[in-house]
Amino acid sequence: MDHHTLLDLFDRQTRRDARPDAPDSTVERVGDVVRQTGPAHGWNGVLWSDLDAARADGAIAEQVRHFTALGRAFEWKLYAHDRPAGLGERLRAAGFVAGPEEALMVAEAAGPGATGTAPPEGVELRAVTDEAGVALVTEVHERAFGTDATLLGRRLLDQLAARPQTVVAVVALAGDRPVGSARLELPPGTVFAGLWGGGTVPEWRGRGIYRALVAHRARLAAERGHRYLQVDASDMSRPILRRLGFTPLSTTTPYVYEP
Repeated sequence: MDHHTLLDLFDRQTRRDARPDAPDSTVERVGDVVRQTGPAHGWNGVLWSDLDAARADGAIAEQVRHFTALGRAFEWKLYAHDRPAGLGERLRAAGFVAGPEEALMVAEAAGPGATGTAPPEGVELRAVTDEAGVALVTEVHERAFGTDATLLGRRLLDQLAARPQTVVAVVALAGDRPVGSARLELPPGTVFAGLWGGGTVPEWRGRGIYRALVAHRARLAAERGHRYLQVDASDMSRPILRRLGFTPLSTTTPYVYEP
């Protein structure tokens, strides 16, 4: 499948026709904007828009009113190919704060899983199914990325309890010490599975744990019928993913509004 066809398929299945990612969230289309609204600990934000210069500011103001009325911070997930040109500047003018730009990268699910590496000697990859496992995932996330993972843990527990078929979480253990973790999102009705939250604690980096986590999740995605993997890749993970066969489709930047 060529680049433009694949990007169009990604936009349609994972953004325009997206389904809620949690049991207590809803996705709705309001004009030319698709948004998800959920609880305070869930993901709230704009998934897709198809705007022009004449309608953009009004659509932005409508989303601010909607989420502010609920007391929710929210994210406008902006992609480089979204219209109109300059939408990021309009979001900044409306009070949004931009996060780091990431590369949208994709690969055939059968690729990284078939050629990926096993974890290093002494490290075991273990499925996360309960609260104790989620605590290990959040511990790794906080050490790897330096951010509070409390809300992430609550969202993961909700998914595992209500929709376990749509998410896989895995932790890398060196003995009883968590040294890496990652999640795999398996949205029904799409050919795309999402790789999220892959991280390794600083003292264990450079030993192949991240590659092993990618390969492990790729195999699971292929087994469950998803053809492609997609990941929002940071500068740190992008070179590793390229070596595993991922190619860039676009870039994405989170614009966050705090009411």
